[in-house]
Amino acid sequence: MSRSSFTRTLNGLERFLLISGLCFVCVYGVVRLYSVVYSHEIVLEFWRNRAVNSGQSASAFRPHLGIPDFRFWSPKRVEAYQASLAAEIAAPLAVLRIPSVGIEVPVLEGTDDLTLNRAVGHIAGTPIPGEKGNIGIAGHRDGFFRGLKDIQLGDSLDLYTEKASIRYVVEDINVVRPEDVSVLGPRPGPSITLVTCYPFYFVGNAPLRYIVHASAVDAASLKAPGRSSSSQEEEAEAGSGVGSRTVYLGSRRHQ
Repeated sequence: MSRSSFTRTLNGLERFLLISGLCFVCVYGVVRLYSVVYSHEIVLEFWRNRAVNSGQSASAFRPHLGIPDFRFWSPKRVEAYQASLAAEIAAPLAVLRIPSVGIEVPVLEGTDDLTLNRAVGHIAGTPIPGEKGNIGIAGHRDGFFRGLKDIQLGDSLDLYTEKASIRYVVEDINVVRPEDVSVLGPRPGPSITLVTCYPFYFVGNAPLRYIVHASAVDAASLKAPGRSSSSQEEEAEAGSGVGSRTVYLGSRRHQ
Protein backbone atom coordinates (compact mmCIF):
# COMPACT_ATOMS: atom_id res chain seq x y z
CA MET A 1 0.00 0.00 0.00
CA SER A 2 1.37 3.41 -0.97
CA ARG A 3 1.85 6.21 1.53
CA SER A 4 -0.97 8.26 -0.03
CA SER A 5 -3.37 5.28 0.12
CA PHE A 6 -2.46 4.62 3.73
CA THR A 7 -3.01 8.29 4.60
CA ARG A 8 -6.44 8.32 2.92
CA THR A 9 -7.43 5.14 4.78
CA LEU A 10 -6.26 6.59 8.09
CA ASN A 11 -8.12 9.84 7.47
CA GLY A 12 -11.26 7.91 6.60
CA LEU A 13 -10.98 5.86 9.78
CA GLU A 14 -10.52 9.01 11.85
CA ARG A 15 -13.61 10.59 10.30
CA PHE A 16 -15.61 7.42 10.93
CA LEU A 17 -14.54 7.31 14.57
CA LEU A 18 -15.28 11.01 15.01
CA ILE A 19 -18.77 10.69 13.51
CA SER A 20 -19.45 7.55 15.55
CA GLY A 21 -18.35 9.33 18.72
CA LEU A 22 -20.55 12.33 18.00
CA CYS A 23 -23.52 10.04 17.35
CA PHE A 24 -22.89 8.23 20.63
CA VAL A 25 -22.73 11.51 22.55
CA CYS A 26 -25.97 12.70 20.93
CA VAL A 27 -27.79 9.45 21.72
CA TYR A 28 -26.51 9.52 25.30
CA GLY A 29 -27.62 13.13 25.67
CA VAL A 30 -31.10 12.36 24.36
CA VAL A 31 -31.46 9.38 26.70
CA ARG A 32 -30.31 11.42 29.70
CA LEU A 33 -32.66 14.28 28.81
CA TYR A 34 -35.58 11.88 28.43
CA SER A 35 -34.76 10.26 31.77
CA VAL A 36 -34.73 13.60 33.62
CA VAL A 37 -37.93 14.79 31.94
CA TYR A 38 -39.64 11.47 32.67
CA SER A 39 -38.57 11.60 36.32
CA HIS A 40 -39.99 15.10 36.76
CA GLU A 41 -43.13 14.22 34.79
CA ILE A 42 -43.93 11.50 37.34
CA VAL A 43 -44.01 14.14 40.09
CA LEU A 44 -46.00 16.54 37.91
CA GLU A 45 -48.57 13.82 37.24
CA PHE A 46 -48.91 13.28 40.99
CA TRP A 47 -49.72 16.97 41.52
CA ARG A 48 -52.15 17.03 38.55
CA ASN A 49 -54.06 14.07 39.96
CA ARG A 50 -54.10 15.73 43.34
CA ALA A 51 -55.58 18.91 41.88
CA VAL A 52 -58.30 16.89 40.14
CA ASN A 53 -59.13 14.87 43.27
CA SER A 54 -59.40 18.01 45.38
CA GLY A 55 -61.58 19.80 42.80
CA GLN A 56 -59.07 22.58 42.17
CA SER A 57 -58.41 24.40 38.93
CA ALA A 58 -55.42 23.08 37.02
CA SER A 59 -54.73 26.60 35.68
CA ALA A 60 -54.06 27.87 39.19
CA PHE A 61 -51.85 24.96 40.02
CA ARG A 62 -48.08 25.59 39.96
CA PRO A 63 -46.28 22.61 41.51
CA HIS A 64 -42.64 22.36 42.45
CA LEU A 65 -40.68 19.80 40.46
CA GLY A 66 -38.80 18.44 43.45
CA ILE A 67 -35.41 18.72 41.73
CA PRO A 68 -32.80 17.64 44.30
CA ASP A 69 -30.35 20.12 45.80
CA PHE A 70 -27.05 18.27 45.46
CA ARG A 71 -24.93 20.78 47.43
CA PHE A 72 -24.75 18.64 50.56
CA TRP A 73 -24.96 15.22 48.92
CA SER A 74 -22.01 12.87 48.71
CA PRO A 75 -20.55 12.43 45.19
CA LYS A 76 -21.41 8.73 45.35
CA ARG A 77 -25.07 9.48 46.08
CA VAL A 78 -25.28 12.05 43.28
CA GLU A 79 -23.96 9.45 40.84
CA ALA A 80 -26.43 6.86 42.14
CA TYR A 81 -29.33 9.29 41.72
CA GLN A 82 -28.30 10.15 38.17
CA ALA A 83 -27.94 6.47 37.29
CA SER A 84 -31.42 5.77 38.70
CA LEU A 85 -32.99 8.16 36.20
CA ALA A 86 -32.63 5.54 33.48
CA ALA A 87 -35.18 3.29 35.23
CA GLU A 88 -38.94 3.79 35.11
CA ILE A 89 -40.68 4.07 38.45
CA ALA A 90 -44.25 3.93 39.69
CA ALA A 91 -46.11 7.09 40.61
CA PRO A 92 -45.26 8.49 44.07
CA LEU A 93 -47.44 7.58 47.03
CA ALA A 94 -46.96 11.09 48.40
CA VAL A 95 -44.67 14.10 48.49
CA LEU A 96 -42.86 14.95 51.74
CA ARG A 97 -41.89 18.56 52.46
CA ILE A 98 -39.84 19.79 55.42
CA PRO A 99 -39.42 23.54 54.81
CA SER A 100 -37.10 24.17 57.75
CA VAL A 101 -34.35 21.95 56.29
CA GLY A 102 -35.09 22.35 52.59
CA ILE A 103 -36.46 18.87 51.88
CA GLU A 104 -39.07 18.25 49.19
CA VAL A 105 -39.06 14.68 47.89
CA PRO A 106 -41.43 12.09 46.41
CA VAL A 107 -42.26 9.08 48.58
CA LEU A 108 -42.10 5.81 46.64
CA GLU A 109 -43.07 2.33 47.76
CA GLY A 110 -40.27 0.20 49.21
CA THR A 111 -36.72 0.68 50.42
CA ASP A 112 -34.66 -1.09 47.74
CA ASP A 113 -31.53 0.53 46.28
CA LEU A 114 -33.25 1.99 43.20
CA THR A 115 -36.05 3.52 45.27
CA LEU A 116 -33.76 5.17 47.82
CA ASN A 117 -31.42 6.46 45.10
CA ARG A 118 -34.36 8.13 43.32
CA ALA A 119 -36.42 9.34 46.30
CA VAL A 120 -37.35 8.26 49.83
CA GLY A 121 -39.24 5.05 50.50
CA HIS A 122 -42.30 3.93 52.40
CA ILE A 123 -41.28 1.18 54.84
CA ALA A 124 -43.23 -2.03 54.28
CA GLY A 125 -45.44 -3.06 57.18
CA THR A 126 -46.32 0.49 58.16
CA PRO A 127 -49.48 2.38 57.11
CA ILE A 128 -49.55 3.78 53.58
CA PRO A 129 -49.19 7.60 53.47
CA GLY A 130 -52.63 9.05 54.06
CA GLU A 131 -53.74 6.22 56.34
CA LYS A 132 -54.01 6.36 60.12
CA GLY A 133 -51.20 5.01 62.24
CA ASN A 134 -47.42 5.45 62.33
CA ILE A 135 -46.12 5.86 58.76
CA GLY A 136 -42.48 4.84 58.28
CA ILE A 137 -40.31 6.56 55.66
CA ALA A 138 -36.62 5.83 55.02
CA GLY A 139 -33.99 7.81 53.12
CA HIS A 140 -30.23 8.01 52.63
CA ARG A 141 -28.23 10.17 55.07
CA ASP A 142 -25.95 11.35 52.22
CA GLY A 143 -28.82 12.09 49.85
CA PHE A 144 -32.40 13.23 50.28
CA PHE A 145 -32.35 12.94 54.07
CA ARG A 146 -29.05 14.80 54.59
CA GLY A 147 -31.06 17.79 55.80
CA LEU A 148 -32.40 15.82 58.78
CA LYS A 149 -29.12 16.60 60.57
CA ASP A 150 -30.48 20.13 61.13
CA ILE A 151 -34.07 19.31 62.04
CA GLN A 152 -35.32 20.58 65.39
CA LEU A 153 -38.11 19.72 67.81
CA GLY A 154 -41.22 21.65 66.80
CA ASP A 155 -40.41 21.75 63.08
CA SER A 156 -43.28 20.92 60.74
CA LEU A 157 -43.47 18.12 58.16
CA ASP A 158 -46.06 18.31 55.39
CA LEU A 159 -47.18 15.08 53.73
CA TYR A 160 -49.21 15.45 50.52
CA THR A 161 -51.08 12.49 49.07
CA GLU A 162 -53.40 12.65 46.06
CA LYS A 163 -56.43 12.90 48.35
CA ALA A 164 -55.25 14.57 51.54
CA SER A 165 -52.68 16.82 53.17
CA ILE A 166 -51.46 16.31 56.70
CA ARG A 167 -49.11 18.43 58.76
CA TYR A 168 -46.94 16.80 61.41
CA VAL A 169 -44.83 18.40 64.11
CA VAL A 170 -41.51 16.91 65.26
CA GLU A 171 -41.79 15.79 68.87
CA ASP A 172 -38.94 13.34 69.32
CA ILE A 173 -35.45 12.71 67.85
CA ASN A 174 -33.50 9.57 68.74
CA VAL A 175 -30.28 7.80 67.81
CA VAL A 176 -30.57 4.01 68.10
CA ARG A 177 -28.97 0.77 66.99
CA PRO A 178 -30.11 -0.83 63.69
CA GLU A 179 -31.44 -3.95 65.40
CA ASP A 180 -33.70 -1.88 67.67
CA VAL A 181 -36.65 -1.59 65.29
CA SER A 182 -39.59 -0.82 67.54
CA VAL A 183 -39.93 2.85 66.58
CA LEU A 184 -42.16 1.88 63.69
CA GLY A 185 -44.79 0.56 66.10
CA PRO A 186 -48.08 2.22 67.12
CA ARG A 187 -47.99 5.66 68.71
CA PRO A 188 -50.74 7.54 70.58
CA GLY A 189 -52.09 9.20 67.42
CA PRO A 190 -51.48 9.58 63.68
CA SER A 191 -47.75 10.01 63.21
CA ILE A 192 -44.81 9.73 60.85
CA THR A 193 -41.37 8.26 61.56
CA LEU A 194 -38.36 9.19 59.43
CA VAL A 195 -35.39 6.81 59.43
CA THR A 196 -31.87 7.37 58.14
CA CYS A 197 -28.35 6.20 58.98
CA TYR A 198 -26.13 7.95 61.54
CA PRO A 199 -23.64 9.62 61.90
CA PHE A 200 -24.43 11.65 58.80
CA TYR A 201 -20.80 12.02 57.66
CA PHE A 202 -19.54 8.61 58.78
CA VAL A 203 -17.13 7.00 56.29
CA GLY A 204 -18.42 3.56 55.34
CA ASN A 205 -21.55 1.84 56.63
CA ALA A 206 -22.96 4.00 59.42
CA PRO A 207 -23.39 2.01 62.67
CA LEU A 208 -26.50 3.75 64.04
CA ARG A 209 -29.92 5.00 62.96
CA TYR A 210 -31.31 8.53 63.26
CA ILE A 211 -35.00 8.57 64.07
CA VAL A 212 -37.39 11.51 63.77
CA HIS A 213 -40.90 11.14 65.22
CA ALA A 214 -43.60 13.64 64.28
CA SER A 215 -47.28 13.68 65.25
CA ALA A 216 -50.19 14.94 63.12
CA VAL A 217 -51.65 18.34 63.88
CA ASP A 218 -55.43 18.31 64.33
CA ALA A 219 -57.47 19.96 61.57
CA ALA A 220 -54.34 20.72 59.51
CA SER A 221 -55.10 22.62 56.33
CA LEU A 222 -52.30 22.65 53.79
CA LYS A 223 -51.95 24.10 50.31
CA ALA A 224 -49.90 22.42 47.61
CA PRO A 225 -46.55 24.17 47.05
CA GLY A 226 -46.73 27.07 44.63
CA ARG A 227 -50.53 27.37 44.61
CA SER A 228 -52.57 30.46 45.26
CA SER A 229 -53.19 31.18 48.93
CA SER A 230 -56.92 31.46 48.18
CA SER A 231 -57.23 27.76 47.29
CA GLN A 232 -57.80 25.71 50.44
CA GLU A 233 -57.58 21.98 50.82
CA GLU A 234 -59.60 19.62 52.92
CA GLU A 235 -58.75 19.28 56.57
CA ALA A 236 -56.61 16.32 57.45
CA GLU A 237 -58.37 13.67 59.45
CA ALA A 238 -56.81 13.03 62.83
CA GLY A 239 -57.27 10.00 65.01
CA SER A 240 -55.48 7.12 66.59
CA GLY A 241 -54.29 4.13 64.58
CA VAL A 242 -52.39 0.91 65.02
CA GLY A 243 -49.53 -0.05 62.72
CA SER A 244 -48.95 -3.61 61.56
CA ARG A 245 -45.44 -3.78 63.03
CA THR A 246 -44.63 -3.55 66.72
CA VAL A 247 -41.32 -1.75 66.87
CA TYR A 248 -39.49 0.88 68.87
CA LEU A 249 -35.90 1.89 68.19
CA GLY A 250 -34.91 3.22 71.58
CA SER A 251 -35.47 6.15 73.89
CA ARG A 252 -32.19 8.07 74.10
CA ARG A 253 -32.77 11.65 73.01
CA HIS A 254 -30.30 13.09 70.54
CA GLN A 255 -29.47 16.73 71.22
